[in-house]
Amino acid sequence: MLKNHFELFGLPVRFAIDLDMLDQHFRKIQSEVHPDRFVTSTPAERLRSMQLATQANEAYQTLKHATSRARYLLKIRGIDTQEESNTAMPPDFLMLQMEWREAIEEAEDAGDVDALDHLLHQMRQQAKALHEALHVALDEQQDDSAAAEIVRKLSFIDKMRSDIEQTIAKLED
Repeated sequence: MLKNHFELFGLPVRFAIDLDMLDQHFRKIQSEVHPDRFVTSTPAERLRSMQLATQANEAYQTLKHATSRARYLLKIRGIDTQEESNTAMPPDFLMLQMEWREAIEEAEDAGDVDALDHLLHQMRQQAKALHEALHVALDEQQDDSAAAEIVRKLSFIDKMRSDIEQTIAKLED
């Protein structure tokens, strides 16, 4: 039976994890199942090592990032975050989104990389506060619906941050 991502790395099934421990366990598993170690093995053993290496990579990428870790934890609990279908957000968050979009547009039109960097900083601060709220919702209160809403907010912020980083790269070229 396949282990869940947390079990694979010997971590507790919770949002707050030790990222250094995750890195250590990932490197250990990778060294044990790396396909290069199975060059002279049977085709079945080589396939199995490739599958384990792939599973370890996917699990590591999922757990390493707070948004995907929370989404995965909710999935284990049988909760769909409905990021594609449920776009309803609290009014204050919608206002913040609109302010950010306007600021991005203005900064991009002006070619103002410093303003975009400042927006990235604001978004990192907002994401950090949401990560703390996820910790409370998932680990302490077991409030999955609140956690799902936070994940939807973080998904939006993650996408917006990525867009800003691409805009900055384009402006700096």
